[in-house]
Amino acid sequence: MPRILGVDIPNDKRIEIALTYIFGVGRTTSRKVIVDLSLNPDTRAKDLTDEEVARIATHLEEVYVVEGALRRQTMANINRLKEIGCYRGLRHRRGLPVRGQRTRSNARSRKGPRKTVANKKILKK
Repeated sequence: MPRILGVDIPNDKRIEIALTYIFGVGRTTSRKVIVDLSLNPDTRAKDLTDEEVARIATHLEEVYVVEGALRRQTMANINRLKEIGCYRGLRHRRGLPVRGQRTRSNARSRKGPRKTVANKKILKK
C-alpha cells in the first residue's frame, strides 16, 4: 500500500481514484497531477514505483495545499470569522447552518438530535 503525504493509498484502485483519498485532492486535481507528471492513468496504485510515489508527493506538496496544511488553513479561517464576530462566525459558534439554509424544518445534521420542550400546563381556578 503506497503512502503519500501520510495517507495510505488503496492498492487495487487506479491512481486517478486513489489520489482522491488525500484530503484536498479531488478527481480534477488528481487528473492534473497525472498529466503534469506524465503518468499512465490506468496504472494501479500497487504498480507505482517508489520513484513515482516520491514524484507525486513532492508535486502535491509544492503545487497544492493538501492534508494537514489545508486542515489548519480551514480551521484558521473559521476561527478568524469567530473572532471578528461576523454573522458566519456566530453561526459557526452556535453550530447552525452557515450558508443561509433554513432551520425551521431541516438542519438536523448541524443542530443535532431534537430536544423536545414540554408544554406549559394551564392552571385551573
